[in-house]
Amino acid sequence: MSTPRPRLTGVDDGLQVNVTTRIRGADDPSRIADAFLRIFPDAPPIDWPPAPTYPTAADATVSVDNVPLDTLFRCVREQRILDTALDAMTVNIEGETTTFGLERVAALAGKVAFGLPGHPPLGGTFEVRISGDGLRDWLTAATHHDGRATVPRSIGDERAMGPDGEASVWFER
Repeated sequence: MSTPRPRLTGVDDGLQVNVTTRIRGADDPSRIADAFLRIFPDAPPIDWPPAPTYPTAADATVSVDNVPLDTLFRCVREQRILDTALDAMTVNIEGETTTFGLERVAALAGKVAFGLPGHPPLGGTFEVRISGDGLRDWLTAATHHDGRATVPRSIGDERAMGPDGEASVWFER
């Protein structure tokens, strides 16, 4: 029987959480807003840019601070990708700060897909930056599941995916 999970917002845990996305010429800001709200429904209100008039070369960047992570972690848990989340969220960790990308098209469907470094996905990404004291322990706890009692995991261990997103192959004997 699993233990009830504490509320993991990140913000309430003393972490600074920022989500940024770049809206390019042909992107529809209202669809990007829909995708954002499916993964971050409790984020502070945002003034999204208006739909572009064509032709345009104008880009806009939307950056939001104090973004709660409850729904993101609920989705990761429901999709059963907690180990992938730990790896993807920590592949760029430096000190007490990490950055990772979430694909906007997946978010529009209420799903979490982590962007791979150097591989910009169709539809763009939300770039998430989390920083604060105890970040490594917090991410390990936020992605914990009962299977880790049998196969322990830690940030950057031999079971972690590579920086290019390739899976590690390992077998227990």
